[in-house]
Amino acid sequence: MLCVCLQFPACAASMLLLISNANCQMTGFAVATVGWILTITSMGLVEWRLWYMDNTAIFPSSLVCVGLWKVCIYHRVGDYSGATFCYQYGYRDTYLPLDIRISQNLQLVASVLGLLGRASVIFALRNVYVGILQKSATFNPFVASGILNLASGICISIAVVWNHHSVMNGEGIIFLPSVSLPLKPSTQEIGSALLVACLAAFMMVLSGLLFLSCKFPTVSRVHPETDM
Repeated sequence: MLCVCLQFPACAASMLLLISNANCQMTGFAVATVGWILTITSMGLVEWRLWYMDNTAIFPSSLVCVGLWKVCIYHRVGDYSGATFCYQYGYRDTYLPLDIRISQNLQLVASVLGLLGRASVIFALRNVYVGILQKSATFNPFVASGILNLASGICISIAVVWNHHSVMNGEGIIFLPSVSLPLKPSTQEIGSALLVACLAAFMMVLSGLLFLSCKFPTVSRVHPETDM
């Protein structure tokens, strides 16, 4: 009984540290989950670039939304919005500019890394809450998840910065003749998808830093000694 009383303060301190770390880990998991969802969402959105076409004899007035996987054209007839035409482009279409093709790969890699990071932290949280805590273990799933989430955020950031640079420089795209679009629009600007991707990159980096900063405590079990 005396041994149990002497070990109780250390055990209580370890449990408090465990609760504090659990809050950090659950916060990181929540942030990583939202960031991963935003990553998938931004990849499917078409509003990465907005092209505004003035009315000419060749091209009617329209709004063109250029995404990573398709382009959509919204024609205007007077004060009314006309029909919408969307054209899918494939993964290996060589007419696409380099920034879009690389952004496709970066977003795919980021989504896979984010998924692996979530799987790693789910495994780690399971170990925490069932009491399998090994501070000296060679493989720390929280650190692995942090590295994966950081890498995912960096991939998204590269895609965001590159596309923003292309829009600011007014770079054009040589679409297929069937799309009936000029090389460059009258004006262009960044779309909402780029903002969603920017937020996804921030949350993935933040979750990675949270997991890397969280400690992996070891809780020692107390076994009372009995007098023989």
